[in-house]
Amino acid sequence: MQPWSAPRNPAPSTLPGKSPLPQVFDTSRGALTEVGSSSAASMYVCGITPYDATHMGHAATYVAFDLLNRVWRDAGATVRYVQNVTDVDDPLLERATATGEPWEQLAHKEIQLFHDDMTALRVLPPDEYVGVVESIPLIADHVDRLRQSGVGYDVDGDVYFAAGAAENFGSVSHYDRATMLELFAERGGDPDRAGKKDPLDWLLWRAGRPGEPAWDAPVGRGRPGWHVECSTIATTYIGSSIDVQGGGRDLIFPHHEMCAAEVTAATGNRFADAFMHAGMVGYDGEKMSKSRGNLVFVSRLRADGADPMAIRLALLDHQYRRDWEWTPAALAAATDRLNRWRSAVSRPSGPDGAALLAGVRRHLAADLDAPAALREVDAWASSDGGDEASPALVRSFADALLGIDLRAD
Repeated sequence: MQPWSAPRNPAPSTLPGKSPLPQVFDTSRGALTEVGSSSAASMYVCGITPYDATHMGHAATYVAFDLLNRVWRDAGATVRYVQNVTDVDDPLLERATATGEPWEQLAHKEIQLFHDDMTALRVLPPDEYVGVVESIPLIADHVDRLRQSGVGYDVDGDVYFAAGAAENFGSVSHYDRATMLELFAERGGDPDRAGKKDPLDWLLWRAGRPGEPAWDAPVGRGRPGWHVECSTIATTYIGSSIDVQGGGRDLIFPHHEMCAAEVTAATGNRFADAFMHAGMVGYDGEKMSKSRGNLVFVSRLRADGADPMAIRLALLDHQYRRDWEWTPAALAAATDRLNRWRSAVSRPSGPDGAALLAGVRRHLAADLDAPAALREVDAWASSDGGDEASPALVRSFADALLGIDLRAD
């Protein structure tokens, strides 16, 4: 599957100096940890299930990992970035049934809209953008190997992963069993399924049901469960160990916990050096979610005339792992900020641009503290100076590091 188009932006190598390697908050350690190296870095970010448009919670997550990608590149690393798209799954099939639209058509439409939103927000595309449907043979083989190794077992034709056989299960989330069971039930699990060895055992392969899409495979005709698509795609396209697995905080459990268990069972390796999670975005006092219907869509904001760079600035004004609430006032403030920045870089000179670049790099390397970086640029834009090279430098690094295009056109 093809990703969206890469934005036209200055290469980090054209900027003077380099970023330090970033430290991010690793959920599994409960602490900041330096990730990647100055030569290479890798990340797998869980993609969308394409049954609705990109809302601000999605956008905040992908902009956060875009920042990490940009900081790594500015530090000199060659970045290997893989993202999936879950283009067959229960929520997609349920929406297609409710609307009467073929599920393949619904997925294609929403994937294209997601691409348009990511392009508008200048999010760097992944090196590999991989759909579940195109990966069915890989996933089925992975499930078969897990079953043959003894960690997978059959229940009426379905294949489950035995949580009790997972090494260090719980080491990503550190949740107690009661919390795990509660979240598992809320987030697509089936703790009450008869025939399972443990309520926390999760579905690897769903045997074909009437009216559902299914594919022939060594484990029987059917389709993937949840979690196994990401562990398969990540290990296939990156390898058995990566620097960062990322996504929203709601993926800590069960999704990331169970992905990690699958990879360790298959390879003997810890899946990711760090598990990095973005906070939740709220609206009208509750977490923004499709089930609540309190969504603010990127595409709707764009259609209503919002500058995508103002939308991105509004997202960057919140540190990635903090929860926050979207308001129309946030977009208005970001639009004012964008106009001030564009006016400032059009001046013939400005304050010391190299010092500003150093400050922005320092903040971004410190757990992607984008709000502090934005305040540094605010201060520069509101001050006078005689550095004639400064406006062009600020325009370049705003694009390369922050993803903000300050061209007026």
